[in-house]
Amino acid sequence: MIEATELTKRYGDKIAVDRLSFTVRPGRVTGFLGPNGAGKSTTMRLILGLDAPSAGTVTVGGRPYADLVAPLRTVGSLLDAKGVHGGRSAYQHLAGLAVSNRLPRHRVDAVLELVGLPPATARKRTKGFSLGMGQRLGIAAALIGDPQVLILDEPVNGLDTEGIRWIRTLLKSLAADGRTVFLSSHLMSEMELTADHLIVIGRGRLIADTTIRDFIDTNSRAHTLVRSPEPEKLRALLEAKGARVGLAPDGGWQVEGPDAATIGDLARDHGLAIHELTSARSSLEEVYTALSQDAAEYRTAGRHQEGTAAR
Repeated sequence: MIEATELTKRYGDKIAVDRLSFTVRPGRVTGFLGPNGAGKSTTMRLILGLDAPSAGTVTVGGRPYADLVAPLRTVGSLLDAKGVHGGRSAYQHLAGLAVSNRLPRHRVDAVLELVGLPPATARKRTKGFSLGMGQRLGIAAALIGDPQVLILDEPVNGLDTEGIRWIRTLLKSLAADGRTVFLSSHLMSEMELTADHLIVIGRGRLIADTTIRDFIDTNSRAHTLVRSPEPEKLRALLEAKGARVGLAPDGGWQVEGPDAATIGDLARDHGLAIHELTSARSSLEEVYTALSQDAAEYRTAGRHQEGTAAR
């Protein structure tokens, strides 16, 4: 497990992480969410011993990262896909990691195959890599020690559709194998498909620590999706009845207040055709955006300074 207890990090008079406590358990994918500047990257750096906490503790398997006997065999991480010497090939980069951590050389070929970097590409200098190729190399480096814990910051950044599906399947399979998977992402739709559990922070403090389903159900607002060939007439009718009507992300109206049956009866009584009438609940993106607005507003006065410190 990854365990943080009253974890705090200050940069001068700015607090990037504020008495943060949470546990990341094995056997599930845990998503790490928060607005820009919330302290996500700082928290990950504290876990990996790259920054020292101002107060509190964080351990992996009951030990601080610096005390792990074989850190790369215990924890694999990806914080910056560009953190590779551009003059080296992907193969050389991974081979260096293998030798320095006393890993068998066959792990290099194994992870290159796993992430989909063919031999010809792996022999090229990484300075010519696209963002997606760099991400695949970073994930290969995280996996080379066959670790029990994975910490990934924006792992799908730069990947194409096939790559996103691949990393989703990989992370779920690693969690199902009993490993601890901790990842951050700004792609809420992908997080909703990948994560089992969520840790949400804002202003460096814990906002939520719960399953993704409970997070959505607890904070979601029931609404109805409605489509009509006469949308403005329908909207006027609904608002006259006190309904809250907004534009749905994929078109049509998103109606809060009256249920689907009431909306259907209202449209029928006024001779309006209905092409869709679907009861729905908020998505992860909608719930997260609503909850994180307060955190973002709180930080507005010092957004640049705090964002710089926290990242």
